[in-house]
Amino acid sequence: MVIAVIADIVGSRRLEDRAAAQRAFDETIARAEERHPLAVQPLRPTFGDEQQGVYARLEDAMVSLLVLQLSLPEGLEFRFGIGVGEVRPLATAHGELSDGTGWYAAREAIETVHERQRGMPGIRSWIVGAREQDEVMPETIAASNAYLLLRDQTIAQMSARDRRLTLGRLEDRSQRMLAEQEGITQPSVSKALRNSGANALLAGADLLRRSGS
Repeated sequence: MVIAVIADIVGSRRLEDRAAAQRAFDETIARAEERHPLAVQPLRPTFGDEQQGVYARLEDAMVSLLVLQLSLPEGLEFRFGIGVGEVRPLATAHGELSDGTGWYAAREAIETVHERQRGMPGIRSWIVGAREQDEVMPETIAASNAYLLLRDQTIAQMSARDRRLTLGRLEDRSQRMLAEQEGITQPSVSKALRNSGANALLAGADLLRRSGS
């Protein structure tokens, strides 16, 4: 069992400069992976507006995608379909492809995000498990989806500065350093982290990081 992730660009058809946006996505993913090397196969463009990646653990995938959500420039967003299942190489006449139930589950998950956005515009992530999972995994996935719904909504309501501050604390930068970076006071940083829901996101990320370690 591994974790397959499909990411697609939110509002890709509305982007004025698609090539510049793609460069920004690529650079942001590269920086996030360099600072938080959690992926077995980091997100990479496949076709159209999609990226695909693979993680060993669900917790690693959720932390990595949180980092990416917080890191993206203002106006650029991904949806994430997270599939729990098998990923295997498939030989073809034109080279090796990646196949398996994990990818089918990830595709179902990202379609679910599209559907649920009608009633919950802030949703960006969903998890689906393939049928071969053990009896514990469905409960884990259900609890994780409940967490992601609230996490995504919190991030959706953050300002660009709130996201930068949250990412900074996630990467262990002090409040004093962040205050200097933003040109504000340290008490202002503390207040922003408290009022934006950042402290809850940071506590959740810490629990995910420690899970299974």
